[in-house]
Amino acid sequence: MRIGELARRTGVSPRALRHYEAADLITSTRAANGYRVYGEGAVTRVSNIRYLLDAGLTLDDVSAFRSCLDGDMPSAPPSARGLDIARERLAVLDARIAAQTEARNRLARRLGAVSDRD
Repeated sequence: MRIGELARRTGVSPRALRHYEAADLITSTRAANGYRVYGEGAVTRVSNIRYLLDAGLTLDDVSAFRSCLDGDMPSAPPSARGLDIARERLAVLDARIAAQTEARNRLARRLGAVSDRD
C-alpha cells in the first residue's frame, strides 16, 4: 500500500510515517514511480508505535521495542526491559512536571506581589 493508504488506515500523517521510517521503525520499498510501498504488516507496526508514543514514550524509547512491534503489544505482558524504559520515562516526566509546577508557582507568586501593589 502507498503512504496515503497507510496514513488513512492508521490515522497517522504521512509526515509522521516518513519520520518513523527515518528512525528505522518501519520500512518501505520504492515502486517504479518512486512512491513508497508498505506491506500489510506496517499497519500493525504503526499502530504499536502509536500505542507506545501515546503511553508517553519517545521515538528513541520506541526504538528499543523494534523486535516487538509486529505483535499484539497491548495484550502482551511487558518485558523487564520494557518496564525499565517505562519507569525511566516516568521519572523524566515527573521531573519535568515538578520543574514546570515550580516555575508556575514562582510566576503566580510574582504576579500576586504585583497585584498587591496595585
